[in-house]
Amino acid sequence: MSAGAAPVDVMSYADSHVHLASEAFTDDVDAAIDRARAEGARALVCIGESPAAALRARGIAAKHPDLVYHTCGVHPHDAAEWDGACDAEAVREAVALGAVAVGECGLDYHYDHAPRAVQRRTLQAQLDLAAELDRPIVLHTREAEEDTHDMLQSAASAGIRGVLHCFTGSVALAEAGLAAGWYVSFSGIITFRNWTDLDLLKRVPDDRLLVESDAPFLAPVPNRGKRNESSWVPHTIRRLADVRGTSPNQLAALTLQNTRTFFSLPDA
Repeated sequence: MSAGAAPVDVMSYADSHVHLASEAFTDDVDAAIDRARAEGARALVCIGESPAAALRARGIAAKHPDLVYHTCGVHPHDAAEWDGACDAEAVREAVALGAVAVGECGLDYHYDHAPRAVQRRTLQAQLDLAAELDRPIVLHTREAEEDTHDMLQSAASAGIRGVLHCFTGSVALAEAGLAAGWYVSFSGIITFRNWTDLDLLKRVPDDRLLVESDAPFLAPVPNRGKRNESSWVPHTIRRLADVRGTSPNQLAALTLQNTRTFFSLPDA
C-alpha cells in the first residue's frame, strides 16, 4: 500500500492521465483506485500507451465502469515499433470497445528512443486516426517545440481536438495549443521547487485546464520520490489553485468538468 502525506480535502476531482496499466500497479491497482475514490476521484483516465497497455487498461476500466476510462495509442518512445496496419486496427478496435481518446502519442526529442522522422510519421498516423474516429488526442511533447507547433496548426485545420499532457513547454507552445482549441494539463511537476513559471499556470483559461497525476511518475510534493498515484492529485490541485487565486474545491470541480467535456465522459 502506498502511503503519502495528509491529503488535501476536495469534494471531487479527475485525474486526466494515469498509467494504471503500468507494471508499477500490478500488485495493487484496485487498491490504488479505491484510495483515489476515497479522496474524491470521480474520473480516472487510464492511458494505453501501447496496444498491450491499452488492452490492460480496458480490463481495468471494465472492473470500475463508474470511475475508470481508457485510451489507446503508441508512445513516441515506441514509434519505431508502429505497425501501420495492425496498430491502426488495434486503435480502431479499442475505440469501438470504448476507448475515449487516441494516445498517449507524440514527439520526444529529449530521449530520441525512435528517430525523429519516425516519431513524426507515427504521430501523423495517430492524428489521422483521431480525425477518422472522432476522438481527441493525448499528446506527449518534450523538447520538440517547433515540430509540435507545426502539428498543432495542421491538427487545427483538420478539426482534431487534443490535450498537451503533463505540460512543461513554453508559453508560446501553450498559446499555440490554445489557439488550436486544445487543452493544457498540469501534473505534480508544478509542485516541485524548481518550477518557477507561475505565469504559465495563470494563462490557461478556465475552460481549457486539466490536471493529472501521470502516475506512477512525478509524485507531487510532499510525496516526491515515491510511486505516484491518483489519490495525490489534490496536492497538484492545491498548488494550481493557489497560483490562480481560487480554492482547491473550485479548481477541482472545474477540472473535473473539463475532463468530462474533453473526453466526452458521462456526468456523475
